[in-house]
Amino acid sequence: MPWCDTCDHYVKPEDVDDGGKHSECGSEVDVADQRVEMASPRAPWHFKLMVVLLVLYLGWRLVQFVLWIFGRL
Repeated sequence: MPWCDTCDHYVKPEDVDDGGKHSECGSEVDVADQRVEMASPRAPWHFKLMVVLLVLYLGWRLVQFVLWIFGRL
């Protein structure tokens, strides 16, 4: 969590100017830590694998459904 040691407050990204200083007290704040925290986490590999397998399964079920419909006609 980005924190200003001088004024003992949580520092939001919009409270830091371009020079990396806190707008309220003017103390130096480590902007690199804020950018790391703001980055969104990546999906794990097993979640991506599950999505691919789900798409394959549902595609196969669609093929089975279409064949079933044509068999009923």
